Amino acid sequence: MIGRRAVLAGLAVAPLLEAAGMAATDPGFGAVRRLDPAFDRIVAPAASVRRLASGFRWAEGPVWVPAQNALLFGDPPSNTVHRWTAAKGVEVFLRPSGLRTPVPASIREPGLNGIALDARGRLIGADSGSRAIVRIDLETRRRDVLVDRFEGKRLNSPNDLCVAKSGAIYFTDPTYGLADGDGSTLREVPWCGLYRLSPDGKLDLLDKSHRRPNGVALSPDERTLYLSLSDEAQPEVLAYALDAKGMPGERRRFLDLRAEHAAGRPGLPDGIKVDARGNVFATGPGGVHGCDADGRVLGVVETGKAVANCAIGEGGRTLFMTSSDMLAAIQLES
Repeated sequence: MIGRRAVLAGLAVAPLLEAAGMAATDPGFGAVRRLDPAFDRIVAPAASVRRLASGFRWAEGPVWVPAQNALLFGDPPSNTVHRWTAAKGVEVFLRPSGLRTPVPASIREPGLNGIALDARGRLIGADSGSRAIVRIDLETRRRDVLVDRFEGKRLNSPNDLCVAKSGAIYFTDPTYGLADGDGSTLREVPWCGLYRLSPDGKLDLLDKSHRRPNGVALSPDERTLYLSLSDEAQPEVLAYALDAKGMPGERRRFLDLRAEHAAGRPGLPDGIKVDARGNVFATGPGGVHGCDADGRVLGVVETGKAVANCAIGEGGRTLFMTSSDMLAAIQLES
């Protein structure tokens, strides 16, 4: 059976990769498609894509950790979170990152997927292997399960998340981490949901209408919640208007990537991040689509492979991209 990763990567089968390590900058690697002059105010005009490391099974969910001056990112199939620094390159930071028991055949991705930081600098992770949202202290590595059930039923395999200033956590719960996907016998909820976990532990189901909910992100004023759909039939990004309590109301199509998908560009809508000025970096067919707050695509950063997710780091100066088997980066105009 061809899994979601193969579809996202535009491959028939997943390749067997070598151990992760530093890779020299490739002058001919990647490309930047500038569709609007305004893109020069987001991605430095002379910037080029740099490959920082390679050899991962499927690189995912990056987050910049200012206290460590480092990037953390996952490899869910390998049950590992790596740390990258300019000085040392890539090191193993957490293994196992998710499921801490022998991995059964029913679990495709045992590790952490999307990760973020809360206001106290703790790691909040979508643990697809343990099928839970977890919190990890970066110093002690203590792990606490924040939620693993909705109305008494086990979640599918939490995939991506973002944290509001209030401490509320928005997350998606598709079936990507289960070996048999939608047909898995492990499933207890019959939908792939978008949820909000409030600081007091209350879990609200916000939307259960999508086949392939994936990346989530908040606008700087937290009045808009973005949701990426990794759906071959509906490859798009939605925007939900949030009320004062952080609950969604009207939703609209923010970005339609059907044409890019139909053209055979690698990947599907996946991870999504928003900078301090409200510019949206949405991964999708062809790379990372840089958009203004109105959904106008200003340019696309390409790696030549599917880009699963991205993160803004180094004080807003760098866009890091987890792309199939590698970690890449490009300079931003901070």
